[in-house]
Amino acid sequence: MYDLLVVGAGPYGLSIASHAAASGLSLRIVGRPMASWRDHMPRGMFLKSEPWASNLSDPEGRWSLDVYCAEQGMTARHGEPIPVETFASYGLWFARHAGPPVDERMVTALRNCPGGFEATLEDGERLHARTVALAIGVLPFTEVPSALRSLAPAHVSHSSDHSDLERFRDRDVTVVGGGQAALETAALLAELGARARVLARAPRLNWNDLPPSRERSPWQSARSPLSGLGIGWRNWLYAERPGWFRLLPEAKRAHIAKTALGPAGAWWVRERFEPVVEVRLGQRITAAYEWGSSVRLELMSRSGEPSSLETEHVIAATGFRATCGRLGLLADDVRHGLRAVRDGSPAVGRDFESSVPGLFFAGLTTASGFGPAMRFVHGATFTAETLVRGVRRRLRSGAAGDRIPAPGSGVRLAGTGAVVQN
Repeated sequence: MYDLLVVGAGPYGLSIASHAAASGLSLRIVGRPMASWRDHMPRGMFLKSEPWASNLSDPEGRWSLDVYCAEQGMTARHGEPIPVETFASYGLWFARHAGPPVDERMVTALRNCPGGFEATLEDGERLHARTVALAIGVLPFTEVPSALRSLAPAHVSHSSDHSDLERFRDRDVTVVGGGQAALETAALLAELGARARVLARAPRLNWNDLPPSRERSPWQSARSPLSGLGIGWRNWLYAERPGWFRLLPEAKRAHIAKTALGPAGAWWVRERFEPVVEVRLGQRITAAYEWGSSVRLELMSRSGEPSSLETEHVIAATGFRATCGRLGLLADDVRHGLRAVRDGSPAVGRDFESSVPGLFFAGLTTASGFGPAMRFVHGATFTAETLVRGVRRRLRSGAAGDRIPAPGSGVRLAGTGAVVQN
């Protein structure tokens, strides 16, 4: 039985595995490495965050994005967005160097068992672990407006469904949403020759400016500090002190997690977007139905004026909602033990442990507990450090047979043949 099973091999899962291995835990990490970045983002997209704020986390900070870029003969400079293909390749490089080998099979079910948890893999093999970290990313939590859910897949999709937009060349496509995913998807569609439009409920689109340089005067830093989520003291709190954020009242945390760093496009998308994409603002979809080979959308303006729109396909770039009810891989005996917070996401304690002892969460599912940083790669460092401490604390509080090795000992990683010296 492993000390820790990490489910998910994206930025959070890989970072947790790296820290866990270095701390001497016997562990297994399962999942397709960097799956969201490799399989669910169209070619031509770029990373919105600055390169220095996009590092996966290992305890010694050896395997950073700028090191990878230098090794590949590339640069990671301020104001130059990183292609998602490059970031995905960086994640694979990190996985090879910073932690135990990744088992690329997927977990189909997780249930309780004596002494911990039993995970069933896609081929039927079962793994057992005393603790589990769920770092399953965003894909289980796609959110599509209710008015669109009755449409066939030929007529509606989520923005995360696409690794290639070529199928929409020369077609009429409506993208719903006003954030980065919507605006960049629409720009890519237009560049392919599609008739692209954006439909948004907001009265205007928001655009981020070019981030300020990290080279700032002491006065500038004191007045408006720079953080991995932008400038200003609020962003600094969200980015650099998630543990402090958790001390806020639950209702306040949920409100901030939902509204802070809201929908906005990156500065480098704007110049590509505005000349070529039609925009309809202040519009809500009230109904949608198939209209021959197209889709007819019934709309309502903010002032109550109805209108309609015909399009060949609708892409919902409407984000993700991480609720306990969407954790389909959890068996009933595990899911029923979860306590949810106001937005439906799992409640987690100071070290990311849920109300099910030994079950930890990471990433988007913890945004209501630890703030907006958990929606970004930047939050992986705090999460990995804190969660692994929590795993060790949980194992120390267990039965005598569950004790974990002390730091400083040479520990063999279960199933890997590797020895980690702490």
